[in-house]
Amino acid sequence: MEVRISCDGRDGAVELESLGDWLRGEPALAGRLRLSGPSPGEGELGAVADALIVAVGSGGTLSVLAASLKAWLTQLRGSDVRIRIQHDAERMVEIDAKRIDGDRVDALIRQALGSRGAGK
Repeated sequence: MEVRISCDGRDGAVELESLGDWLRGEPALAGRLRLSGPSPGEGELGAVADALIVAVGSGGTLSVLAASLKAWLTQLRGSDVRIRIQHDAERMVEIDAKRIDGDRVDALIRQALGSRGAGK
Protein backbone atom coordinates (compact mmCIF):
# COMPACT_ATOMS: atom_id res chain seq x y z
CA MET A 1 0.00 0.00 0.00
CA GLU A 2 0.99 3.58 -0.51
CA VAL A 3 0.46 6.84 1.35
CA ARG A 4 0.38 10.00 -0.78
CA ILE A 5 1.42 13.24 0.92
CA SER A 6 1.22 16.65 -0.70
CA CYS A 7 2.00 20.13 0.63
CA ASP A 8 0.07 23.32 0.02
CA GLY A 9 1.27 26.74 0.94
CA ARG A 10 3.42 29.57 -0.24
CA ASP A 11 6.37 27.24 -0.91
CA GLY A 12 4.67 23.85 -1.32
CA ALA A 13 7.46 22.32 -3.41
CA VAL A 14 10.11 23.45 -0.90
CA GLU A 15 8.06 22.11 2.02
CA LEU A 16 7.55 18.79 0.20
CA GLU A 17 11.30 18.50 -0.29
CA SER A 18 11.84 19.32 3.39
CA LEU A 19 9.35 16.64 4.41
CA GLY A 20 11.03 14.12 2.09
CA ASP A 21 14.41 14.87 3.66
CA TRP A 22 12.89 14.53 7.14
CA LEU A 23 11.28 11.16 6.36
CA ARG A 24 14.46 9.84 4.73
CA GLY A 25 16.08 10.28 8.15
CA GLU A 26 13.86 7.50 9.52
CA PRO A 27 15.67 4.15 9.13
CA ALA A 28 12.32 2.27 9.02
CA LEU A 29 11.31 4.30 5.96
CA ALA A 30 14.58 3.78 4.04
CA GLY A 31 13.90 2.93 0.42
CA ARG A 32 10.15 3.48 0.81
CA LEU A 33 9.94 7.09 -0.46
CA ARG A 34 9.60 8.52 -3.93
CA LEU A 35 8.54 11.85 -5.38
CA SER A 36 5.65 11.98 -7.80
CA GLY A 37 4.70 14.65 -10.27
CA PRO A 38 3.17 15.24 -13.65
CA SER A 39 5.04 14.04 -16.70
CA PRO A 40 6.96 16.80 -18.43
CA GLY A 41 5.43 18.17 -21.61
CA GLU A 42 7.17 18.28 -24.95
CA GLY A 43 10.21 20.54 -24.75
CA GLU A 44 10.14 20.69 -20.93
CA LEU A 45 13.08 19.55 -18.84
CA GLY A 46 10.96 18.17 -16.05
CA ALA A 47 8.18 18.93 -13.68
CA VAL A 48 8.27 19.86 -10.02
CA ALA A 49 7.15 17.05 -7.73
CA ASP A 50 3.66 17.50 -6.37
CA ALA A 51 3.51 14.58 -3.93
CA LEU A 52 5.62 12.29 -1.81
CA ILE A 53 4.69 8.62 -2.02
CA VAL A 54 5.51 6.37 0.92
CA ALA A 55 5.24 2.61 0.49
CA VAL A 56 3.86 1.08 3.67
CA GLY A 57 3.15 -2.50 4.53
CA SER A 58 3.13 -3.17 8.22
CA GLY A 59 1.62 -1.46 11.22
CA GLY A 60 5.12 -0.66 12.41
CA THR A 61 5.88 1.32 9.27
CA LEU A 62 2.63 3.25 9.62
CA SER A 63 3.46 4.08 13.25
CA VAL A 64 6.92 5.36 12.29
CA LEU A 65 5.42 7.44 9.47
CA ALA A 66 2.76 8.88 11.79
CA ALA A 67 5.27 9.81 14.50
CA SER A 68 7.63 11.38 11.99
CA LEU A 69 4.83 13.39 10.35
CA LYS A 70 3.74 14.68 13.75
CA ALA A 71 7.30 15.71 14.65
CA TRP A 72 7.81 17.49 11.31
CA LEU A 73 4.51 19.34 11.59
CA THR A 74 5.18 20.31 15.20
CA GLN A 75 8.47 21.98 14.26
CA LEU A 76 6.54 24.04 11.67
CA ARG A 77 3.90 25.19 14.16
CA GLY A 78 2.54 28.55 13.01
CA SER A 79 3.96 28.23 9.48
CA ASP A 80 1.86 28.71 6.39
CA VAL A 81 2.01 25.01 5.47
CA ARG A 82 -0.79 22.54 4.99
CA ILE A 83 -0.28 18.87 4.18
CA ARG A 84 -2.75 16.49 2.64
CA ILE A 85 -2.39 12.80 3.54
CA GLN A 86 -4.20 10.19 1.46
CA HIS A 87 -3.90 6.50 2.30
CA ASP A 88 -6.61 5.15 0.05
CA ALA A 89 -9.66 6.46 -1.81
CA GLU A 90 -11.68 6.76 1.41
CA ARG A 91 -9.07 8.26 3.74
CA MET A 92 -7.78 11.76 3.14
CA VAL A 93 -7.15 14.51 5.66
CA GLU A 94 -5.60 17.96 5.58
CA ILE A 95 -3.54 19.30 8.45
CA ASP A 96 -2.73 22.99 8.77
CA ALA A 97 0.53 23.74 10.61
CA LYS A 98 -0.79 27.16 11.64
CA ARG A 99 -3.52 25.55 13.69
CA ILE A 100 -1.71 22.46 14.88
CA ASP A 101 -2.63 20.87 18.18
CA GLY A 102 -0.67 17.81 19.33
CA ASP A 103 -3.68 15.68 20.26
CA ARG A 104 -5.67 16.74 17.21
CA VAL A 105 -2.80 16.08 14.80
CA ASP A 106 -2.41 12.56 16.26
CA ALA A 107 -6.10 11.88 15.63
CA LEU A 108 -5.97 13.26 12.09
CA ILE A 109 -2.88 11.26 11.16
CA ARG A 110 -4.42 8.08 12.63
CA GLN A 111 -7.59 8.80 10.65
CA ALA A 112 -5.66 9.27 7.41
CA LEU A 113 -3.49 6.20 7.90
CA GLY A 114 -6.21 4.01 9.39
CA SER A 115 -3.95 3.17 12.32
CA ARG A 116 -5.22 3.16 15.91
CA GLY A 117 -1.71 3.11 17.35
CA ALA A 118 -0.10 5.80 15.18
CA GLY A 119 1.75 8.46 17.07
CA LYS A 120 1.86 6.47 20.31
